Amino acid sequence: MVQYQAHLDATFAALSDVTRRGVLEQLGCSDASISDLAQRFHMSLTGMKKHVSVLEQAGLVTTEKVGRVRTCRLGRRRLEEEAAWIERHRQLWSARFDALDKVVETLKRKEKADGQGKRR
Repeated sequence: MVQYQAHLDATFAALSDVTRRGVLEQLGCSDASISDLAQRFHMSLTGMKKHVSVLEQAGLVTTEKVGRVRTCRLGRRRLEEEAAWIERHRQLWSARFDALDKVVETLKRKEKADGQGKRR
């Protein structure tokens, strides 16, 4: 369980940053060097290396160094575990909101009935 949570933590932490999500979208179109990514996102090479490192630690990106160029590509992970976690929680919240809707509807009916009873 702890390892599962650590895995989710790393993924969601990586996805929590707009730049890292942008990097993933960019790599979904084509592989890119860290220099290219830094230029596209208007940031320093050091800053982009840190973002790529977070994505790499989460398994979302892989890098390969050939000569002086480090090329980034999407990792092999497909986020099935994360999607399943989100779906479980979506279902939980959906059920809670459905129950709340029933309570509100019951209260509305009761309020309407009480209002009609006072008019008579």
